[in-house]
Parts: sequence; C-alpha cells; structure tokens
Amino acid sequence: MKMSKFALSAMIASACFAGTAFGQSNRSNPRYYPASYYSYYQDGAASQAPAPIATASGAATSASGCSDNGPACDVAAICDGKGSSCDSMASCGCGGMGCKGGCGAGGLLGLGLLGGDCNLGDPWKLAPDGIAGLNVGGWTSVGYHDRNTNFNFNNYDGNVQLSQQWLYAEKVADGSNGLGFGGRIDYVYGTDAPDTQAFGIDTNPNHWDRSWDNGGAYGHAIPQLYGEVAAGDLSVKVGHFFTIVGNEVVQSTGNFFYSRQFTFYNAEPFTHTGALSTYNVDADTQLYNGYVMGWDSGFDDNGDAYIGGFKKKLNDTFTVLYTTVLGRFGDRNAGAVGENGGVHNLILTANLTEKLTYISQTDVLYTHTNDRTTYRNTYGNINYLIYKVNDCVSIGNRFEWFNFSGAAFNNVKNDDNFNYTAGINYRVNSNLMLRPEARWVWDRQRYGFNENGESSQVACGGDMVFTF
Repeated sequence: MKMSKFALSAMIASACFAGTAFGQSNRSNPRYYPASYYSYYQDGAASQAPAPIATASGAATSASGCSDNGPACDVAAICDGKGSSCDSMASCGCGGMGCKGGCGAGGLLGLGLLGGDCNLGDPWKLAPDGIAGLNVGGWTSVGYHDRNTNFNFNNYDGNVQLSQQWLYAEKVADGSNGLGFGGRIDYVYGTDAPDTQAFGIDTNPNHWDRSWDNGGAYGHAIPQLYGEVAAGDLSVKVGHFFTIVGNEVVQSTGNFFYSRQFTFYNAEPFTHTGALSTYNVDADTQLYNGYVMGWDSGFDDNGDAYIGGFKKKLNDTFTVLYTTVLGRFGDRNAGAVGENGGVHNLILTANLTEKLTYISQTDVLYTHTNDRTTYRNTYGNINYLIYKVNDCVSIGNRFEWFNFSGAAFNNVKNDDNFNYTAGINYRVNSNLMLRPEARWVWDRQRYGFNENGESSQVACGGDMVFTF
C-alpha cells in the first residue's frame, strides 16, 4: 500500500499541469542570506549577484549603491585626493574606487551602521566547483537565549549551543533544454534537529530519523531526500521535502529572526513525503499542486493530503502567496484515530520603498479526529516590518497574534498569545551574519508559553550564522 501510494503521488503531481512551484525557489533552498528580509519564495538563487537597482536617474547600480554605468565618480570628493586608499574597493565602479560616502566601508567605525556603504566581499564556498556534479554546501548556526520559548524552537536556555550544523548536496533539475533530472539531500545536527525529525508517527519510535537523538537537547535529522525532474516550465519533486506552507522555515538561513513564530511551530507542518510539482505560468505567476502522505513523517504512510497553491506578483509593490494542505493527517499517532482537516496560509509582501518591506501572514488550521470526538483550531496573524539600512545592516520587527482551541491544547478555548520581536541583522561579510533580538511574549490565560506560567516574559538572544 505504501509503495502504491508513493507511485500514485508521482503520477498525480506530474499530471497536474499547473504544478507546485518549488523547483528552485521553495522553502528548502539554502541561500547566502541577504542583509534585508526577503520572502523565502523570492525567485532566483541567493548566491547569485543581486539584480541591478534602478536609481532615480535610471542608471543601473549594484546592491551597494555603486553605479558602474553612470557618470564618472568624483574621486577627490570620495577619498580626499588619496585615491590609492580606495583602489582595492573593486566592488564599486569608477575604476575600482569606492562610492561617495565612505570608500566602500563607510558608516560608523567602518561597519556600515549609520547608512554608509559596506563591502561584503565575495562569499567563500566549501566546494565552489561542486563535487561529482553536485552543488555542496551548508551553514553553521551558533546561538544563545536567556529564557526558553516553550512550544517552539529555542528550548535550551542559558547555553551557548550549536543550533544547526547543516550540510546539503543537490542538483537542480534543469528543464530549459528538454528533460532534466536532479535531487537533494539535507542533513542537520544540533539543538534544532530533534524538532526537525519525522515525529509524525508515534507508533514507531525508530521511524526514519525520529530516534536520532544525541543526549540532552541535541540530535540529528535528514529533513529532505528527494528526486526532481523538470521539462520546460514544469518541475516535479518526489520524496521527502519541506512544506510549502508559511513564511518562516526550519533553516536558520531562511528567517530574519533567531526565534520563530508560535504559528510556525504549532499550526504548520514541517515536512511531507509524496510529490510536489511546479508550473511557471509566466514570470509573475506560479501554480503548485501535489499529493503527500500526511504531515511530518518519513517514508511510512501517515495519511492522504492535497498540497497546493499559487504565487502572483500583482505589481512592482505587491506579491501574494496562497498555500494549503487538505486531507488526513496523523493516522499513526499513538492513541489517535486520525485527523481530517486542513491549513490555509496567505502571505502578502509589500515593497513599500527600496529599503522598507512589509509582510503580512495569516494562517487558519482546523482539524477533527475521524470519530469527531476532539478537534483543534488555530488562527495566526503575523506582521513584519523590515528596514534595510544598507547591505550590511537591517532592522526588523515582528508582531504575532496566535489564537488556539482544542484537545491538543488541553481543551483550552480561544486562548490568545501575543509575540513581539525586535532584532537586527548585521552581515560581517558575505558568509557571516549576526542576528541579535529581544522577544516579548504575552500569554493571556497563562497556558505555558512563558516559563513558570508567567503572563508576560522578555527573552533576549541571537545567533551567528556562517554559510559555506
């Protein structure tokens, strides 16, 4: 039955001409994390050079603000006549001279903290030419937080910890010249790994990577293992892969903040096993369809569900993304009789200015057991406001309202939990990112989101993420 469902999933997804859009731009692709927040569904690989930004005069500039095609730079004004001090700044135009305002580094103490220019340099890669035809890389995330955020990641407070030691190998299926094949495998070790394992099947403690704990808060996981085929504008992945639902992700490289939403952890799947297709209708529209065997499990059958949605760029300012998973979940949880229901996710991204981005996310989850004796309902609304000071520094705010009811939450009805987070992303260079933050959590009914049942709590923390 398991193999027949797996074959059926591939057939269904391939037949969905409108596919599921995650060939190269889905939640699973690690990126050289940009200084300003971006939607994880942003097109293109982050390791590529940023697209030119049109200035007010129409001249193309690089992300550092340097014009390579505009009028000649005023070298004397830039370097006070000491051009040799700027000759090494090859990131700008004007024959290698730094741009006006700071010779490439600029800003407070040369760190770009007050809006001056910054020079990130070229990223270092573990295997710049690949290995055996595969793109190989990863990242190291080391973090610390002074208080736990219960029912979420970051539950090992007071310890400097290896949150994620991530390695991946992939070949992207290229269908631009006919049929193309690819695939991907991800491995992670650290304090985030136990939350990333295939925990969706309680009846088998050795299922997939669920038992790969390493004592204390540490563990291992293989959250992705899939093959991919592409032809023209259609691509299909088959195997074990990250969900398409939601704005925040498991990977440290895919989020602005060190901490994560309560909605992400308590109301969204992490992984699926099945088939997922992508169809690019045009440059501004992608459609997603697929079939998966439940939620958060490996290659054992844990239900039947449809997964799909669409992404649409409405204009130069607004992009909308809708995703859903509908069907049966958790059929093999201990003491459970299975659940029916679904989750809907809607994300609106607004590039208000060249430096200011607003993101609104809304999630609705509703499930009930097959015998309709118990249920769980959640509603999450999360809003982000991200300001990019320059390529080195961005400032972010996140406010979340998470409402939940049901047996999964000890029969609580309409409890409201609020979360406000403020943080900074500081890129030391193209490989190293620092993400300090402060997080306020208000738990109206003292359900237990805060330590010691407190109604309010402030947690400070952050991490450093080194990509390779």
